[in-house]
Amino acid sequence: MADTIGFIGLGVMGKPMAKNLIKGGHSLVVYNRSRGAVDEVVGAGAKAATSPADVARQATIIITMVPDTPDVELVITGADGVLSTVQRGAIVIDMSSISPVATQRLAKMVAEKGATMLDAPVSGGEIGAINASLSIMAGGDQAAFERARPVLEAMGNKERIVLIGPSGAGQVCKICNQIAIGGALAGVSEAFALARKSGVDAGRVRQALLGGFAASRVLEVHGERMLNDDYKPGFRTKLYQKDLRLANEAAAANGVAMPGTAIVTQLVNALVASGGADLDYSAIGTVLFKLTGV
Repeated sequence: MADTIGFIGLGVMGKPMAKNLIKGGHSLVVYNRSRGAVDEVVGAGAKAATSPADVARQATIIITMVPDTPDVELVITGADGVLSTVQRGAIVIDMSSISPVATQRLAKMVAEKGATMLDAPVSGGEIGAINASLSIMAGGDQAAFERARPVLEAMGNKERIVLIGPSGAGQVCKICNQIAIGGALAGVSEAFALARKSGVDAGRVRQALLGGFAASRVLEVHGERMLNDDYKPGFRTKLYQKDLRLANEAAAANGVAMPGTAIVTQLVNALVASGGADLDYSAIGTVLFKLTGV
């Protein structure tokens, strides 16, 4: 018998991910705090639920895609949350980016109800969500991961759906992903600032760098955003700020020095403080451009 999929959280990422599940032939029931997104996904073939509990009552695989740790905790453990009605044998897949420690705690609570939890945060932004090309880094039980794989493959790149390790490992991997992206964003921003300050065409610099070892998705995608001054959010700066908070918390808990990430964190804090919380996170380059006077 095919699983009914429940999807909670139809934001910038969640809505296209849910639509791709429908395109993949999955039966889908959805919930979101604002009704507009629900109506749009229902129009694409889903069924509406009235609460997270209503989703869990109907679904055997429940996906959550919400902004932060407290949001996931509310959706799962709240008075009308997933745990109040979750079916034995169900799989709860949290695809949000949250605390690994909280993830492990929630996984134990889900297990006490006879269900299984996977943490499966993603990378690829809105473009990846729309194109079903997300990288998915999972933590949790191997058998649950294999059962959920066809569902994950409807949203992500098959070659980049990886079981990293036990519960919480997916969230640790996502933190590592955000650390690496931050370093690349800062490097591209500084390179463009130097080029412009030197009177050199930053667009041609980017073109040349894409042909060598400096090539990266950050240079390709976010570098183009910086050149065009286009910061329409694919991933909002305030959410990246949250991810860097998680990264710095993890570093402190594990005794890891991350001086580069500390600097990126301050660039992000400066962008948010100047009113850029809802811009795409590639806009951290504008902080360096202003400091440079270009």
